[in-house]
Formats: sequence, C-alpha cells, structure tokens
Amino acid sequence: MRFVTLVAYLSLIICLAGILYRLVRWCALPVGPESEDVGIIPRLLAAITALTATLVLPRRLFALMRTVLLEVIVQRRILRQSRVRWAVHMMIFYGMLLLIVMHTFDDQITAHWFSGYASTLNPFMFLRNLLGIMVLVGVIAALWRRRSIRTPRRTTAFSDLFLPALLAGIVLTGAALEAVQIISPTLFDQMVSDYMRSEDPEEIAPLKAFWSERFEVAFTPPPTHDPLVMRQGRRLHAEYCAACHSRPVSAVLAFPLVLAIKPLSEHIAGLDLTTWLWYVHYLISCLALALLPFSKLFHLFAAPVSLIARALGPAATDSPANRPTRRAMSLDACTHCGVCNRHCAVAPIFQVIANPRILPSEKLGGVADLAAGRKDACAHILLAEGSCICTACGRCTRFCPSGIDLQDLWAASTADLNRQGYAEPHGWIGRHTASEWAQILKTHPHSNPGKSSLQRPDIRLADNPDTFWACIQCSTCTNVCPVVAASEDPQRDLELTPQQIMNLMRLQLKETALGSRMVWNCVTCYKCQEHCPQNVRVADVLYELRNEAFRRLCQCRRRTEEDDSGRQLTSPSRRSIDA
Repeated sequence: MRFVTLVAYLSLIICLAGILYRLVRWCALPVGPESEDVGIIPRLLAAITALTATLVLPRRLFALMRTVLLEVIVQRRILRQSRVRWAVHMMIFYGMLLLIVMHTFDDQITAHWFSGYASTLNPFMFLRNLLGIMVLVGVIAALWRRRSIRTPRRTTAFSDLFLPALLAGIVLTGAALEAVQIISPTLFDQMVSDYMRSEDPEEIAPLKAFWSERFEVAFTPPPTHDPLVMRQGRRLHAEYCAACHSRPVSAVLAFPLVLAIKPLSEHIAGLDLTTWLWYVHYLISCLALALLPFSKLFHLFAAPVSLIARALGPAATDSPANRPTRRAMSLDACTHCGVCNRHCAVAPIFQVIANPRILPSEKLGGVADLAAGRKDACAHILLAEGSCICTACGRCTRFCPSGIDLQDLWAASTADLNRQGYAEPHGWIGRHTASEWAQILKTHPHSNPGKSSLQRPDIRLADNPDTFWACIQCSTCTNVCPVVAASEDPQRDLELTPQQIMNLMRLQLKETALGSRMVWNCVTCYKCQEHCPQNVRVADVLYELRNEAFRRLCQCRRRTEEDDSGRQLTSPSRRSIDA
C-alpha cells in the first residue's frame, strides 16, 4: 500500500501546485494595455484588497452569497438557456461531487454524518450506484449533444473527449470492481474470518448457502439450498452480517454486471481481477485529480470565480490593476461550449470568409495565444481580422454561461494586436499609394488563387474577362457612389474611382487596383451595382479585390516574420509590414 499512498499524495501535490500556478498566472499574464504599467505584485495586492473588501462590506457580501447560490450552485444562467443542457451539467457535476463526498471520503465525511454507516448497506449502496448512473447518463448526453447540435465551428479538442472518458472510466471501473467483489468467495471468507470468527466448515456452510442464493456469491462447488440449511443461514446472517450488508440487487449499476460475469467466476478468481480493478480504478481517479489544474476540468474552479467577479461589479474588479487579472481568469473560465458562437451577430460571415477567429469561442483561443506570447504571425493576422469584423454587439457576453466579459477581452486583445503591429487591414492600406502597393504585391504574388480561407472559392469575378466586357465607362458607378460624394478630393483620398478600377480590370492591371484606397473604403452599399446600366457587378468585384489584397498582405507579413535570416525587404514593403 505504500505505492498507492505515494501515488495519492503525488497526485494531490501536483493538483495543488497546478492550482497555485494558475492563480499566479492570473496575476502575471499580460492581457490588455494596463498590463504594461502594472506588475505581478501590485496585481496580486489589488486582488487581495478586492477580496477583503467583498468580505467586509455587507452589500458585496450579499452579492457574493447570492451569486454562489443562484449562479454556482443552481446554475441559473445555464437553466435559462437550455433545460436539457442544465440537466446534463447537473448530473455530471453533482453526481461526481457527491461520489467524492460519500464514497471517496466516506470514512472522513459520511461515517461522521450517519451513525452505523457501511458502504455495503442501503441506502448508501443504492445512492452510490444511482450517482454513478447519473454521471454516465450525463457524459453520454453531453457527447451526444456536442455531436448533434450544430454550432458554427465548435472545435472538439482531445480534452473534450478524454475528460468525459476519464469520468466514465472512474464510474465503470468502480461498478466493475463492486460486481467482482459481490461474487468473490475470497472476500466472503475474509468477512467470515473477521466477524464470525469461525473456521468450522460445517458451521459456515449454512451461511454460504444463504449468501450464494441471496447475495450472488459464486462458490465452487455451489452449496446446497436445502430449506433447513437456508433457515440456519438466515439466522447466522441476521446475527453476524445484516447490520452491514444489504442485498446487492440494490446496486442498480453493478448488479447487472454481477449477473453477466457470474458464469465466469472461476476464471475471474484465477485472474485476481479484484486487485487489478482496484488498482485501475484508483489510478484513474488519481490521474483525474492530477490533471484537474491542467485541463478543461479547471473551469470547475475558474468559472465560479468568474461569475462571482462579474456579480461584484466594476467597483471591485475594474481597477487598472484588477482588469488584466480578471481577463486572465476569464480565459481559464471558458468551457468552449459554443453558446457565444450561436448568438454571435457576425457568425454568418464565417460562411463566406472561413476564418475561425471570427467566431467568439475560437477567437478566445487566439486571445489566449496572444497573451501567452506565442509567436504565430498567421494566427495573429487572422485574429486581427476577426477583431475587425466584430461589431461589439455584446450578445456573446450576455449569453456566456461562465460570466465572461467577452467585450472587454476583445477590446484588450485588439489594443495588444495594434501595439504589436497587427493593425486592422485598412490601417495597412492607408500608409501607401496604389502604385506602391502594386510594387509590394508584385514582389509577393500568390501562386494559386484557387480556394482560400479568406474568400469564397466559387466567386472569381476579377479574373474573368466576361465580368467587364460590357463596361462602357459611363461613370454612373462613380456618380452614385456615396464614398466619392463624401470626399472633397477623390483623387487624393481614394486614388481611384469605381469607374477607373473597372477600367484597370479591363486592362488586366489588377495589382494596381488592389492597393487603391477606394477598394478599402467601399461601404458595399451596392448603389454602383444597382445603377449600372450594363449590369456589371461593380460592388462584388470591389469586395473580391479587398479579400484578395488582404490575403496577399497576410502572406507577405507571414513570410517576413518567418524569415530566419532576418533579411530586410525592399521599401516600401518592409515599412508597410512592420508598421
């Protein structure tokens, strides 16, 4: 047992060390512009001050207790959104919590709460199996909902499948261990030795017969079931065993396994399966404990803290020192459930521009990578595009079941992106003229326009001469354009008008048109296309040009940042990419 004890303490140490690491990381992770001016110690002191004020001030203490009851214990936010999801969540969470309290720590907790407690006695045996069924049903329902409910780009990571499998493994190995123990004659002999204190086979035979019939113990050879012997066995059971043992039929999860494996009892006894199952069950439980701070399970701790922080309001958590800490905490509180994606106002754009960072759940992963300092130019560029497309409607924050202030995270990450040089696309374009951008894009052409993650593959108007053959350069598109009308000097502000861009496309001078400010300032009102007497798809062409230019610029930047030799690109491309 020394090995078992060592593994248990090692798992507990890893768990506590991981939780401490996460807490310190909350005060160290740079999220938002405030992080530059506030160090770890001031952030830690500010968090302690806010917590102390919460416990001292009656109003905040009442808000804390109300949040713990309604948001953490009852899970009101999830209940309002989906009763089915709430039921699944409650079955898994409270099933495992009560199993830990009533089974794992039964000697320390349950035995003190209930006099005469025994794990093989009802109602404790029945409740333990019922809780196991709750967890299994919850895990199966959660996996089924993840597979059946269509949510835009809800990524299923390895941990999303591994952790439910781990919980199911704990329950199933526990049920299998209980079933093997029920039919084990070795455990029966040990019980007789401990409590009946008799080694006389004739005296023990009636009790064997009674337990063989009523408690499913698999003796070899099977004892006789003579009525007189059974009456004697019942008397011995009432005298020595009834105070601690109920019939195993109450073990509603383990008993079906008993009926299934009882014909194989001879083989099971030879394999010493009781010992092996006990070790497997114990080690899986220790593994779950050790992984808690380093996996998705940590949201069981982080999500309640996030809900409490949100309930306390700006007065407690919105100081310059607490904002970065609250944001770092929110990154750990996310369960990647995809609720924010379903309510996102710009989620349909993902169907046209297949950038996953448009969706809030996926964008949150990009924010975490950015805060952690991971150097991935392509990922940061996609995050910048997703942040630019976001309309800050606040729906993701309003429906988040973990209480994360997503709007604050988007604003902070956008500031971090701009500070690191990942500006919004129109910020890149405005620094140079169309002719300069033509030079940049010719320096870094794309080899195959085909399918792209930033453009629908079925629209290639700009490369099709038939798109422009009917254009007669009548200037109607320019005359009705509100962007041209709002400019005092279109030649200076826009460089090219819609009519001029269409003419460049006719002349196959796409690179010159790609970098014009008109392409990026277009508001896609479709007036030019609706008023065109020749039905030229002017607005669609401008939209396509903008997507293609952005894709090429992203490739330029990625190649530049991945250049191991650090060679400087020729001006103006180097200046534009570094800006």
